[in-house]
Amino acid sequence: MNEKWFTVGKVVNTHGIRGELKILSQTDFAEERFAAGSTLLMLNEESGASLEVKIINSRANKNVYILKLEGFTDINQVEKYKGWTLKVSADKQLELDEGEYYYHEIIGCRVFSEEGDELGVISEILSPGANDVWVVDRPKGSGKQLLIPVIDDVLLKVDKKEKIVTVHLMEGLI
Repeated sequence: MNEKWFTVGKVVNTHGIRGELKILSQTDFAEERFAAGSTLLMLNEESGASLEVKIINSRANKNVYILKLEGFTDINQVEKYKGWTLKVSADKQLELDEGEYYYHEIIGCRVFSEEGDELGVISEILSPGANDVWVVDRPKGSGKQLLIPVIDDVLLKVDKKEKIVTVHLMEGLI
């Protein structure tokens, strides 16, 4: 496994008795990633065991996706995959429009105010509704996490190469 792989989902449970899996999506492109005909790598992070799988059918169900994988027809065949992650290779990533970013490009970026003050490092991305929110872990002793809404009024510049984000701190953000 020399190429780079990115997590797109996690197997959280089985569904029914016909070998379907419940997947918690960890991608902005769930419709494309979990589309019929897509191939993904299913990986056990603890043991390193992996298996390439092809999606036969998928559907959104509440906050998860239900996937039917080729070759699996029974709950007993898929039970052991609970907790495994689904990954996609870097060469299968979609081209993004200007101002769009993959999670792995944003997590780990250092955040600076427009005045040049370092605010912390992005540790997580939340999707609560209309826009994403980037969670910034503050330096020790600087207070609790900072939540940065991903909107034009706040986000001034994102330098993916240097892993630096510049923001305008609107009143009430800190």
